[in-house]
Amino acid sequence: MSKEMLNALDALETEKGIAKEIVIEALEAALVSAYKRNYSQAQNVEVEFDMKKGNIHVYAVKEVVEVVFDSRLEVSIEDAMDINKAYEIGDKIRFEVTPKDFGRIAAQTAKQVIMQRVREAERSIIYNEFVAYENDIMQGIVERQDNRYIYVNLGKIEAVLSKQEQIPNETYKAHDRIKVYVTKVENTSKGPQIFVSRSHPDLLKRLFEQEVPEIYDGTVEIVSIAREAGDRAKVAVMSRDANIDPVGTCVGPKGQRVQAIVNELKGENMDIVEWNEDPAVYIANALNPAQVVNVTFNEAQGSCVVVVPDYQLSLAIGKRGQNARLAAKLTGYKIDIKSESDMAALLDAQEEAGMEEAVDYAEAVEETLAIESEMNAEEVIENFEDLEDSAELDEAEELNSEVEENILNPEDAENMIELAEERDGIEE
Repeated sequence: MSKEMLNALDALETEKGIAKEIVIEALEAALVSAYKRNYSQAQNVEVEFDMKKGNIHVYAVKEVVEVVFDSRLEVSIEDAMDINKAYEIGDKIRFEVTPKDFGRIAAQTAKQVIMQRVREAERSIIYNEFVAYENDIMQGIVERQDNRYIYVNLGKIEAVLSKQEQIPNETYKAHDRIKVYVTKVENTSKGPQIFVSRSHPDLLKRLFEQEVPEIYDGTVEIVSIAREAGDRAKVAVMSRDANIDPVGTCVGPKGQRVQAIVNELKGENMDIVEWNEDPAVYIANALNPAQVVNVTFNEAQGSCVVVVPDYQLSLAIGKRGQNARLAAKLTGYKIDIKSESDMAALLDAQEEAGMEEAVDYAEAVEETLAIESEMNAEEVIENFEDLEDSAELDEAEELNSEVEENILNPEDAENMIELAEERDGIEE
């Protein structure tokens, strides 16, 4: 079977891309397993495949020992020295034990193991090939669908497109050619499994890279993408070359470049806006086609208030709030859109509320000062009364002492009487 085996290995390598070495290694392992299962002459066996002639040889490996306990694994030193006097205890000797009738069972076992190795090798090759396409775009053919997936043939393998990754309202028919974004490649026990998407924002990015050479080479860069698959998308772009218009480059002559992407996505509307380092300008661009009058930021909350003309309020918000929602996703800011009249009314209300608050505050301050002034006045009067009482009492005590002194001095009785009368008047 030498020539047939070699020819089969060559064909397998050519058609399946599986190296001969992988198949031969699987074949040797299969023959070892088949020999141990069907023959008992030896247990420690090795199989060699001759790459030039295609012949297979089976060898029993035995260890040189003094006393043999298991003839399938050991050989005595005497028998070893009969073969070659250089052998010593502990050496390994190979004896060819290739059976003449390897048999049908051995061949079937070898075939099963070989097919398993071949499948594993094919899976490994497919996985290594497609894992390089992870986070990239591929074109496939719709083959079939069930309740969970649409199966897309990518050549050597089927990819699965789940309902969550499909474009809403897009229909897929057998044999349709579609472009998909590879989100994940897994190497499972059943072989490689590839998950693809039609709604992922990066699908849009890869399509622009295919259609716009300036994006592919990095001259024009896609900064951000906000997408509601199947309906509308906004793409923010910037140019690293001051002489290149990023928006015009992406649109292309007569809109050919962006139209090709719109056609691939079955009519999904596309807004291409220019990125700007000034957040106010960037937000104004993101709300295109509406015009923006003013943008006020609240950096602490990561939000802003955008003022637009009254007649463009509905345009700025968009159908079901879509334009404002996509602009918020694109810029990363929470956007509150107000018309000029609504903003003026809000400012007037804030000003009026501020005036009322100021009046209330002034009245409260005035009332507080009045209470404090009244309390201070009462305290001053009480202090003065205390002082007067204290002064009169001191004067009465002084007169009383003078009277007492005159009482002790009988020589001045008349003066004593005057002082006593004056004293009595003060004490009363």
